[in-house]
Amino acid sequence: MIRPSKKSAEIPPFLVMEVLERAQAMAAAGANVIHMEVGEPDFHSPARVVAAAEAGLRRGQTHYTHSLGRRDLREAIAAWHRTQYGTAIDPDAIVVTSGSSPALLLAFWALCDPGDEIILANPGYACYPQLVRFGGGEPVFVDVFEEDSFQYRPAAIAAKITPRTKAILVNSPSNPTGCVIDRERLAEICRLGPLVVSDEIYHGLVYGERAVSVREITENSIVVNGFSKLFAMTGWRLGYVVAPPELVRPMQKMQQNFFISAGDFVQNAGIAALNECAVDAARMRTEYDRRRRLVLRRCREIGLGAAPEPTGAFYVFANAKRYCAASGLCSYDLAFDILEKARVAVTPGTDFGPGGEGYLRLSYANSYENLVEGLERLARYFRDRG
Repeated sequence: MIRPSKKSAEIPPFLVMEVLERAQAMAAAGANVIHMEVGEPDFHSPARVVAAAEAGLRRGQTHYTHSLGRRDLREAIAAWHRTQYGTAIDPDAIVVTSGSSPALLLAFWALCDPGDEIILANPGYACYPQLVRFGGGEPVFVDVFEEDSFQYRPAAIAAKITPRTKAILVNSPSNPTGCVIDRERLAEICRLGPLVVSDEIYHGLVYGERAVSVREITENSIVVNGFSKLFAMTGWRLGYVVAPPELVRPMQKMQQNFFISAGDFVQNAGIAALNECAVDAARMRTEYDRRRRLVLRRCREIGLGAAPEPTGAFYVFANAKRYCAASGLCSYDLAFDILEKARVAVTPGTDFGPGGEGYLRLSYANSYENLVEGLERLARYFRDRG
């Protein structure tokens, strides 16, 4: 009998994928399911992104690149940061990766020896604890609350800092809440001492003031970003990490050993996205905002809590505690009951940690028309259950 490793046997499932896969099975059996669970843009990648990749393929750009990533892409990323944030980044401080999750893994591998700690928010993105553990560290959770727009209380972080604390992870705009951290709070977190790892994958998808990059405040930081969300490029698997100089070489050596490099022609697509697709990104952002306002309005009419109002990403972290209490269902069971009875796929809040119990994450990365129908189904479902 083959016995899997302890860490592979014990890793928890990513619940949004469990919901998605059940919804797909129902659809295959003939059910019409509205997807409000997955955080994936429904837009196709911009035409110039596709054209740049096609051109690279025709030129034979199907080989390994430098392990840090192609120089022209790293220069384009540095230029983009200079334009967006006014920050000066050395292209040699950038490691191009096959998505932002490998970028996070490289960061945690570079930072953590066994027993070292990374501070995370609860609730927070579902995969962070697994990325930390597989990266060699131990997650330490700091509770965040609806009344604080699910943002860290710096004093609560300070109480969890120990000699083993290697970093504080910040995600703004946030998955699952869509909340954006303000500059003063981010600066206060940066002053606590440990390095700050800032997951900025939803930067650019903000409906109001722009999000602040951690590099505007301190160089004692790691920035993780990518192309999946802002440029609707999830399937291209392209991300990057901006690291302090002393961490770049360790990350590069791990990249060489474990990933080699991101795809050559895919890096063409990244250059095109940064240099040629601002109009496409703005068009998608405008449409997301229209959808956001629809979901917020309907949630309030249905009786789902939608405060604080999300101003980034494409999620509403809806408070369903009254319905959980009335039905006796936890958020996990409630989400699957909604799927079975209303044919709407939503993500249970417990996917994002114990602090997510009683919440449902609703993604508005679906068409406006589908959202109208999905929200009407949710209204009927909750109306029938009082």
